[in-house]
Amino acid sequence: MRGRELVGKNIRRIRVERGVSQERLAFDASVDRSYLGGIERFDENPSVDTLDKIAAILNVGVLEFFLPIRDDENLSGLRPGRKKRD
Repeated sequence: MRGRELVGKNIRRIRVERGVSQERLAFDASVDRSYLGGIERFDENPSVDTLDKIAAILNVGVLEFFLPIRDDENLSGLRPGRKKRD
């Protein structure tokens, strides 16, 4: 998995687990919502400063964005407050 994809998937996973909307995270991190969406879709390549801001809002270390994704994790269609379907 490429680094950009790994970071995007982890940001989305953590955001959803915490029940934070994309709009709220973007606002709190002072980044454009469409830019945050691009990060989560692997279209954007965020700077370390941007990752620091996002990590601070999500209350995690930046390292969390680089942890391997489990093979059984399917993040598509997840929204805050909703559970994954089996």
